Amino acid sequence: MSDRLDELERRIDELRAGVRRAMRARDGARARELRAELRTAERSWDALVSGEQPPPALEPPRLVTVREQVHQGLRLLGAAAQPRLIVAVSDAFFGGTIRSAQLTSLRRDEERSFRSAPHGRPYYLSAALTDRLSPARGLLTLSTWPLERRVVGPLSPRVDFLTCAIAVASQEGADGRADRLLIRMARNIPGATGGALGPPDPGRVIEAARAELRVHRERDTRDRAELARRAAAQLGDVARLFGAATLSTIAKETTMRGTINGVKAE
Repeated sequence: MSDRLDELERRIDELRAGVRRAMRARDGARARELRAELRTAERSWDALVSGEQPPPALEPPRLVTVREQVHQGLRLLGAAAQPRLIVAVSDAFFGGTIRSAQLTSLRRDEERSFRSAPHGRPYYLSAALTDRLSPARGLLTLSTWPLERRVVGPLSPRVDFLTCAIAVASQEGADGRADRLLIRMARNIPGATGGALGPPDPGRVIEAARAELRVHRERDTRDRAELARRAAAQLGDVARLFGAATLSTIAKETTMRGTINGVKAE
């Protein structure tokens, strides 16, 4: 028991120090993860001291953070999405507990984390980029996606919606939440419901969404490729993930890279 107490006390000290570091770096998401782990360690310490040690084989359930739940939702959807859709997908397919309001400051936390330790995480929840290379309001993407999937041209919102609808229709939900989500999405796709009052046939939704995608995809792919080329040429690492605040920011970053490369930016 003494060895276990010593081990827990060392872990508690490490976690408290980690929370302080995360708070100094303004990495709110990391601080929340560490605080949750700290609470679990402190409960284990209390149980040992009071003689109420749980069976060794039992491990406390791992807390799935808001950040991880958003990551799960975006990976399923495969395209830029608004918080309310990410929340609905998390609820329907992963038993998620997140709310849209919790996502309000998440992107800012991710940007602060990236600035304090660039590329220190396997992925970041990043912003979609508009044709001005600024962050698209209310659209989240994953840093692991190529630039072409993280920029939005004139047709991209519709293309991304259809892509998300296909992803949702391709999944099997455990209860009626997935059906309700598919119903809402199918109502916005011509021919997807077939006039049925109940849940639409997933295969029909996929077929209808793909038919409309064929109309838009070529133009959207071309627009996104051009935007991605501009972003790659004009933006630094931070702005490529989280967007440029203003056009002057883009000009400044371009000038700085030109100076670094020994070439004056045009």
